[in-house]
Amino acid sequence: LIEPGTELGTLRDEVAQVTGASTQLKVIAPAAHDTASAVAAVPATSGGDWAYLSSGTWSLLGAELDSPNNTKAAREAPFTNERGVDCTTRFLKNIAGLWLVQEIRREQRQQGKEYDFAQLVELARAAEPGRTLIDPNQANFAFPGNMADKVRQFANDTSQPPPESIGQVIRCCLESLALCYAQTLNQLETVLGRGFEVLHLIGGGAQNQLLNEFTSSAIDRTVIAGPVEATAIGNVLVQAWGCGELSNLQELRQVVARSFPPTTVKGACEPHWEPMRAQFSELTSERNL
Repeated sequence: LIEPGTELGTLRDEVAQVTGASTQLKVIAPAAHDTASAVAAVPATSGGDWAYLSSGTWSLLGAELDSPNNTKAAREAPFTNERGVDCTTRFLKNIAGLWLVQEIRREQRQQGKEYDFAQLVELARAAEPGRTLIDPNQANFAFPGNMADKVRQFANDTSQPPPESIGQVIRCCLESLALCYAQTLNQLETVLGRGFEVLHLIGGGAQNQLLNEFTSSAIDRTVIAGPVEATAIGNVLVQAWGCGELSNLQELRQVVARSFPPTTVKGACEPHWEPMRAQFSELTSERNL
């Protein structure tokens, strides 16, 4: 295994010729996974009482550990142990993400209805809260096609009012994702036997302010959103570390925090979130058995 930040050599002649780069260009091993690079770029400047959520088409929620957690509880959750930067372990769970919204937008476009993501968010913001919930990790939601119809079918199958307008469909997806994040964070705390005061939300999903607000409300904790391009930033800065420009992971994260100031989100403590958590737990109880 080669640690991220290790100098591997210089550019091969054939690559230098194709790219026009110098053969003296150093090749540095980055964090060898996009999520590992993104987690390296979490702008946490002090303490370890934070969890992370890499939010995009799919979501990965977890914590940074000093060593793997191979307990029975971790296996049953299930969480996975993946290599991180500076001999850390990314202890995380893969869960649903904004794939749901992306698919619905694609379907609307096929029907001649052009919405950008900002418009869909505003339609969702105006829709009734807590009207319909889904289990976004249900297997059929992972497949493309007929996503809005799948959401309505789930509502019918669980005796909920099916969403009618596009705003209701999107709000259903966003609220359900936020509740899924909350459920996963609770599982993480239970497995590790520790609490997290802050959730760092990184990646493209950090641009969805409404989902950020819903997530903060659902977990009843502060969300720190950004940077959006965490993977690219982490990749570059690990290489800078390997070149001797940075001393350690903490300094790397301080550079991120100074260069890409994150946004602190504290969702409103609205009363409808408590019954929604209970409803979501019931909807997902069969999957969690």
